[in-house]
Amino acid sequence: MDWKRVFFLQAIVLVFITDLVAADPFISDGLLQGHGSTSRSLLQAKTSCPINFEYMDYNIITNKCKGPQYRPEPCCSAFKEFACPYSEQLNDLTNDCATTMFSYINIHGKYPPGLFAYECREGKDGLDCSNYVIKTDNSTSSASMIRSISPVIATVLGVTVALLVYGN
Repeated sequence: MDWKRVFFLQAIVLVFITDLVAADPFISDGLLQGHGSTSRSLLQAKTSCPINFEYMDYNIITNKCKGPQYRPEPCCSAFKEFACPYSEQLNDLTNDCATTMFSYINIHGKYPPGLFAYECREGKDGLDCSNYVIKTDNSTSSASMIRSISPVIATVLGVTVALLVYGN
């Protein structure tokens, strides 16, 4: 295989991976419903969460979401501010990030079970994180950098490279 074909195949693979990784900035509604032991996980081994929730600062939530009333506006905005930067990992059903995060939130805040699931309802896609991810996501992981590239731009770039390589 000559170098032009190899380069073309790599460009196609890059475009495909970019389209897969570019996820919507939402926290799934099912995530809020299915944390804890009631979720269906028989024979579905989950991988360990790549995020260490143990030592995170939960003051974002505990300072704004206070009982006994637990008003939806401050509780939900605090929850989104805390959780939205990790929406990609939290929505990944193959790991235990959601369960781990909710257990630490409950340890630090001693919240009633299902508080965020019952109070924080938005659309059919779940909680809209678009405002929070842009403001608070300052990680430099390759996944977040790839996600920030528009799939349309990546497709145009791939087609342009292919035309340059095979246009000669």
